[in-house]
Amino acid sequence: MSQFFTSNILTATVATGIALAAPFLLAALGETIGQRSGVINLGVDGIMLLSAFGAYYAALQTQSLVTAILVGIGVGALLGLVTAVVSVTLRAEQGISGIGIYLFALGFSDLLFLKLVGTPLPINQLSAVKVPLLDRIPTAGGMFFKQNALVYLAFVLVPVVAFVLNRTTYGLNLKAVGENPAAADSLGVSVTVVRYSAVILGSTLAGLAGAALVIETGIFQENLTQGAGFIAVALVYFGAWRPAGVMAGALLYGLTAAVILSWKGLGIIPLSVSDLAATAPAVITVLALLTVARRFRQPAALGKPYERGS
Repeated sequence: MSQFFTSNILTATVATGIALAAPFLLAALGETIGQRSGVINLGVDGIMLLSAFGAYYAALQTQSLVTAILVGIGVGALLGLVTAVVSVTLRAEQGISGIGIYLFALGFSDLLFLKLVGTPLPINQLSAVKVPLLDRIPTAGGMFFKQNALVYLAFVLVPVVAFVLNRTTYGLNLKAVGENPAAADSLGVSVTVVRYSAVILGSTLAGLAGAALVIETGIFQENLTQGAGFIAVALVYFGAWRPAGVMAGALLYGLTAAVILSWKGLGIIPLSVSDLAATAPAVITVLALLTVARRFRQPAALGKPYERGS
């Protein structure tokens, strides 16, 4: 255990934890936006998965990570539109429809991978971008300021999303629709437009999360996300529908996962229990969720379809 508490190992572990947290943070921020409008999307994991394949295949074909990221974003937006049609226009039960999106994406991504790729092939990964001057800060520089661009973007989006939700007309309309859609409708706010935009924007961020995940991994495999989207949904509750709280939850998950990986690499965790130890990040996140989330109230109209005059 003592070898873990060295400067180099701790720095590398924290840096890895921050990088691991980024896809969860992106997806959870997107889900926060959607849930603030009253729509819960349990298809986030499927959106991440199919977007990850889209980004992966684009990277294989074009050798361009920018193109790969744009394709991942596009797939997420398209699935967001499908989700919005089902949940908002058709007013389907949101939990069931979300699981349907997830199962479709799970099967379709596997099919596409088998038919179009077959054998896992590596793709390029984003290089770390050093922040001038800040990267030279002892210890902290190596932890926080030598990450790839998508990691920086994920954390920059936290204050951006918070500002949009709390300081803009769109954000106020979003929260009004999520709390009392009938009242918002009576004031001239289009519930349909707000919810469509929120779901599509949230799914776009989930698509970006899928692209970030596959680029960080450097390879695509069946069920690459392994439930990451469901963890992202849980993080929204953990963070009480607040971007800063969501970020705290994502960091908790990422850092726990990084510690487990480090301990396995150092031989602190025996191979006989390594599979069990791998579940620790999810278990800890869920336990923290049970402790924190019950102190806060969810949007009043969350999960409830709206029909004018009903």
